[in-house]
Amino acid sequence: MVKLNQLISATLLLSVPVLCLSAEGATAPYYDLTHHWVGYGALGIFFLAYVLAMLEEATMLRKSKPMVLAASIIWVLISVVYVKGGMGQQSGHAFRSTLEGYAELFLFILVSMTYLNAMEQRGIFDNLRVWLLSKGFGYRKLFWITGILSFFMSSVLNNLTTALLMGAVVLAMAKDNRRFITLACVNIVVATNAGGSFSPFGDITTLFVWQKGVVPFAHFFALFIPAVVNFMVPAAIMSFWVPRERPKAATEAAPMKRGAIGIIVLFFLTIATAVGFENFLDLPPAAGMLAGLSYLSFYFYYLYSSRHKEFATSKGLTKNNGNGTLPEPCQPETPEQHNIFDVFHNVSRLEWDTLLFFYGVMVSVGGLSFIGYLTLASHYLYTDLDPTVANVLVGIVSAFIDNGTIMYAVLTMEPKISEGQWLLVTLTAGVGGSLLAIGSAAGVGLLGQTKGIYSFTSHLKWMPVIALGYAASILTHFLINARFF
Repeated sequence: MVKLNQLISATLLLSVPVLCLSAEGATAPYYDLTHHWVGYGALGIFFLAYVLAMLEEATMLRKSKPMVLAASIIWVLISVVYVKGGMGQQSGHAFRSTLEGYAELFLFILVSMTYLNAMEQRGIFDNLRVWLLSKGFGYRKLFWITGILSFFMSSVLNNLTTALLMGAVVLAMAKDNRRFITLACVNIVVATNAGGSFSPFGDITTLFVWQKGVVPFAHFFALFIPAVVNFMVPAAIMSFWVPRERPKAATEAAPMKRGAIGIIVLFFLTIATAVGFENFLDLPPAAGMLAGLSYLSFYFYYLYSSRHKEFATSKGLTKNNGNGTLPEPCQPETPEQHNIFDVFHNVSRLEWDTLLFFYGVMVSVGGLSFIGYLTLASHYLYTDLDPTVANVLVGIVSAFIDNGTIMYAVLTMEPKISEGQWLLVTLTAGVGGSLLAIGSAAGVGLLGQTKGIYSFTSHLKWMPVIALGYAASILTHFLINARFF
């Protein structure tokens, strides 16, 4: 009977939230819901939504839909408990703090993607692809060229765009050579993830860390050599299996469209503005990126208005028509031609599913953190374990779960670790996704683009050499960046 009473008492305790005090003291209490039904329900909802997001290709259900719904339900459950306890303001404040973090990320990515869409529209990426095809490179040389280009391009472009661009080059040149396509795609995935890991705006993980302020802008580049090692070790080994053949060359590259060079210049100016806002004005990088969006808006206005005048002059429409009036203003022939100089047309072409997916992930993780789960995870990882072991494990986990999600969770934990350890987890979370084909956006994108030639299994065959590069990059970081520890 005593044991039965104890069991009933324990069960009842699990249904009652425990009141705790925040680090600020008694003025900001919160409920520990880690052993409450709300906490268990939130974990189950998040897990189910993430599984549905991972099965996007099979279910044809966009990944943003389950994640946004999960985020909403998790915070509704939390708010119900807090409102009943008379502490609705605490849960509301926590949600708004999470939303603010997402808003900064959203605006940063919105401007970056708008510039990338404008570059694609002006034929910059097509020009690069055709130029490579026109040179008649052999497979081994193409393997290294696409890998090196992927590495450096992903430091300023997102890894998905870089991977798809290089994947198009590989598919166009190799055609039926499945062996080369597989090797080149594995190399591209490793290179894009490595290249994005040393640049503050090269990957979602580094962008999170930069915006959080735990690593200064200039210190990210201390990861350059470890990132090079991460790319070069597996690439050097795989290159021995690349066929020694030469594909047929393509025609010469077409010139880029009018305004392309100006957009490239403005993009780098926008990045410089974002860095300046953060370093010298203590303003969030997103504010600088929005200033850069205005650069593009005015540049599009210039391109459109000057094109309008050039067309009118060529048709003799700038002179008076004899009755004291000027002819109707010269308009582009089609709405599409007008849209190419409309910045909002480029904004509309953003990958909104991805942006909403990150909303769902960040808000859900913020809810789990507020419940108390990330405090438990942080205690286990960064108290019970050595920080180096914890950060290496974070990188391995990122091969299974999106690295942006993993990094956001670590940042939310706020572990008390050195800057060298922050750089280490930035590196491991960024390059750990290369271990599996589904571990990064680059790998998932190439899986869809190659239509079964490059597959999960074919990538898995090369996981040992990728893991060797992963370990070598960590060792290199400790050897050359000891000053940060």
